[in-house]
Amino acid sequence: MRTAFFGLALTTLALALAATAIGGPAAPAQISGCAKGNLNLLNEGQLTLATDNPAFDPWWAGGSKDKKWELNDPSTGQGYESAVAYQIAKRLGFTRAQVTWQAVPFLKSFAPGKKPFDWYTAQVSANPERMKAVTFSTSYYNVNQAIVGLKSNPISRVRSLAGLKRYKLGAPVGTTSYNYIVKYIKPSPSPAVYDTLADAVTALKNKQIDGLVVDFPSTGYITAVQVPNSTVVGRLPNQGGVQEYFGLVFQKGNALVNCVNKAIRQMRNDGTLKRLEVRWLGQKGAPILK
Repeated sequence: MRTAFFGLALTTLALALAATAIGGPAAPAQISGCAKGNLNLLNEGQLTLATDNPAFDPWWAGGSKDKKWELNDPSTGQGYESAVAYQIAKRLGFTRAQVTWQAVPFLKSFAPGKKPFDWYTAQVSANPERMKAVTFSTSYYNVNQAIVGLKSNPISRVRSLAGLKRYKLGAPVGTTSYNYIVKYIKPSPSPAVYDTLADAVTALKNKQIDGLVVDFPSTGYITAVQVPNSTVVGRLPNQGGVQEYFGLVFQKGNALVNCVNKAIRQMRNDGTLKRLEVRWLGQKGAPILK
């Protein structure tokens, strides 16, 4: 019996190792203290999530199955932010059918007031000013800002922050991209500000601005699809020794963030975040402007 049991144990171990070798992920460990029934949710037994509309690549992908979504439907599970959201949901005990999505404008996500979501994700940088009105999760992505310009514009040959000062730059209103322009680049021409990223991209395409400041991963879709004759001039260095990061947005004080943070840390420790980053955000590097 001991020989048979030992043989069975070896067989089980071999099968487990084989599954790991071919990439079969182990089931995520149960998150301590985060039973599904004890989570502070808008709707019991259901996760109500939200993002901006349109939802841009590479953060969201797979197109739109629902006509209310202009570009990508977040429920596809494709794109970095969608994949991260569903991984967190799974680790908290929710099936895909128990996750619903709301369209909420970017600026409203961190404005004061009652939130129609359990959490919001749309490349929202956590900063002290926004933290006065909402609660942020820990980082699910550390980010650099970057600048995009037309290949035909002399800005495409700039290799320093100082070299950007003489150009007309633009970014969406209320973003860390716009704040970076006015606080650190300080260009001579007054920067242009736009209601949405789509408006800012159109301005670049129509040569109304020389350069568009945006988070680095978003530059891939802009240069490949939205403005094909554009290029990434470079990434912008983090300032003041502070790493900018994207966090999930919660109603101020919602204890749900504690369990979500545990899930994110679990995903970082077991390599899930890195795998999703490589899959959805993997791209050629760009020089950091000094």
